[in-house]
Amino acid sequence: MSRSGYTLPVFACASAVAALHWLRHRQPLKVVSVDLIEPAQIVEIPIEQVAELSENAALAITRSDPGDNLDLTKNTPIWAMVEWRGRAGEAGGAEGAGEAVIIQGGEGIGKQLKAEGKAAIYSYAQRLLKENLCRMLAAGEKITVTIILPEGRSLAVRTSNSAFGVVEGLSLLGTTGISQPLSTPDQLDAFRSELQHKASQFESLVFCIGENGLDLARKLGINAEQLIKTANWLGPMLVEADALGVKEILLFGYHGKLLKLAGGIFHTHHHLADGRREILAAHCALVNLNSADIQVVFHSPTAETALTYLRSLDAKTGSNWVNQVYNAIAQAIDTRSQEYIQSHSTRGTATTICGSILFDRDRKIIVKSKTGCVLIEKLC
Repeated sequence: MSRSGYTLPVFACASAVAALHWLRHRQPLKVVSVDLIEPAQIVEIPIEQVAELSENAALAITRSDPGDNLDLTKNTPIWAMVEWRGRAGEAGGAEGAGEAVIIQGGEGIGKQLKAEGKAAIYSYAQRLLKENLCRMLAAGEKITVTIILPEGRSLAVRTSNSAFGVVEGLSLLGTTGISQPLSTPDQLDAFRSELQHKASQFESLVFCIGENGLDLARKLGINAEQLIKTANWLGPMLVEADALGVKEILLFGYHGKLLKLAGGIFHTHHHLADGRREILAAHCALVNLNSADIQVVFHSPTAETALTYLRSLDAKTGSNWVNQVYNAIAQAIDTRSQEYIQSHSTRGTATTICGSILFDRDRKIIVKSKTGCVLIEKLC
C-alpha cells in the first residue's frame, strides 16, 4: 500500500509553529501538531532544528515528506523565520502591518509574474499558517513569518513553474494538506475505479491530467461527471477506457504535458521521459519552419517559451506558425493515442475515438484537433 505524505504548506506551517513556540517559551520542540484544516485532521510533524536569531526572532527547520511519490521536493529543508512585531527590534512598515500574522516569501519561494512579484504562497497555505499561528497569539500580539526554501531556486528549474508565471523558486500551493501519491500504482487503481464508475454512465469522457484542466473544462460547461483526472497515467487509462467500452475520449490538457503523446510518451511524468523540445522541433521542421527558428524552439527552456517564440514570429511576419505546428501536434496526439489503444487492446480491435484540446499557461486554448472540435461540441 502506498504511503501518502503532506504538502509543502504543512511543513512550512510546522516550522513556523516551532519558531513561535521558541519565542514564547525559549524551548525547542522535536515534534509539533498541525491542524490541516483540509482535511479536518491533526498531524504530528518532526522538527529538525530550532535556533534563536535575536530576542525577537527565531528560525525552525523541517524537511518535506510527500510520501511515496515521485516528488522532487522530497526531503528538501523548509525554514520559517518568525519575528515579533510591536516589540523591541520591530522592522515595521510591512504591508498589512495591522494583521496579527503577516506571511512573506524568502529565498526559494517563487514570485508571481502576474501579481507584481508577489510571493507564490497561495490561499490554502495562507489559511493554514494563519489559523494555526493565530491560536498561539495573545490579544494584540503580532508576528511576521518568512518562509524560506534554501533549495527552492535550484529545484524550480526542474518544474514547469515558469510556464505558469512563477519564477525564482517553488510555490506553496494546493488545496489540502495531504500529498496523495499520484505517481504510484495504488493511485492508478483509484483512477481506474473512478473510470469504471463513470464509464458505466457515459459513452464520452474527458481526460484531464491535472487540476488546471479540470477547472477549465468545468468553466467551458463540460459536465463535471464526465471529467476524469488521470495524472500522468494517460496510457493505462486510455487502454482501460477502451476495455470498458467508452466510445469517445477528449484529451484536455496543458500543451507542455499533452504534447508528449505526439512523441509516443504515454506516461508523462518528467522523471520517466521528457521529449517536449524534440517533439516541438520535429513538428516545426515538418511544416518547413526555417532552420534558425527551429534551433530557437529546440533550445527553449520550456514548451511555453517555445510557444511564445512562435507567437512572436507570427506577430512579426503575419504568418501562422502556431496554428500549423500545433494543429500537426494535435493530430499526432489523436493518431498516436489511437495506435496506443490498438496495440494494447485486450479485445483485438479498439473502438475508442480520441480527440485533443491543448491550452497554454493562461488557460487559453491553443488548438483543437478535428476530432477534438467534434467532441467538445457534443460535450458542452
